[in-house]
Amino acid sequence: MMLLHCEKILHQGEKRLGMQDEDFAATQNIEGTTVRLWFRKTELTVKAMYQPILDYLSKYIELTDTEAERFKSFLKHRKLRKRQYLLQAGDVSTFETFVAGGCLRSYSVEEDGTEHIVQFAIENWWIGDLYSFLSGAPATLNIDAIEDSDVFTIDKSDLERLYREIPKFERMFRILFQNAFVAYQQRILSKISQTAEEQYIEFIGKYASIEQRVPQHQIASYLGMSAETISRIRKQQSKH
Repeated sequence: MMLLHCEKILHQGEKRLGMQDEDFAATQNIEGTTVRLWFRKTELTVKAMYQPILDYLSKYIELTDTEAERFKSFLKHRKLRKRQYLLQAGDVSTFETFVAGGCLRSYSVEEDGTEHIVQFAIENWWIGDLYSFLSGAPATLNIDAIEDSDVFTIDKSDLERLYREIPKFERMFRILFQNAFVAYQQRILSKISQTAEEQYIEFIGKYASIEQRVPQHQIASYLGMSAETISRIRKQQSKH
């Protein structure tokens, strides 16, 4: 937190010339004189901004303050508007993305415009075109925001550098990539062996509260069902 200015109060509610919206004031009595101390929120805001991803990391690895600062130096923070692209098919994916807030999806599009959703990503999930990221080939997936979202991206070159400087990150990301492979395999098996209702129940268990955040037709696209089938399952579930 940065102290910008200290002045004797002349008029209550007065905003000092040149102050910005992100600045704030606190009053204090010093030797019988009420003064106003002007602060800048930037430092506090930045600390809070990184907290979701640092909290996530703490579940897997323990970082020193120096290591945490080094990791943060590799991150790029982005705010996405609803429907804004993070990645478009045909581009090479050079980064992985952590969702700090909001909801994103990855999907392919057929020539007739039909969408096939591969993944949803809500808070504390990673999303990307893993094939493009690892191989350097053009992405086959689009990634966009279903709602206004906050994300952190880390470039592949920076990730490799992070592995060398702080080896514990290599183990953590290896586990994440392994988990992603297992998730895709389980999804294929679910599609082969489960009923439509069982797939839907499994989906809701995996994506908490997603029903309230994602349009029904997108859930249907992800599950490879029609919107009418989803509607029927929901009606059956409401009777239980």
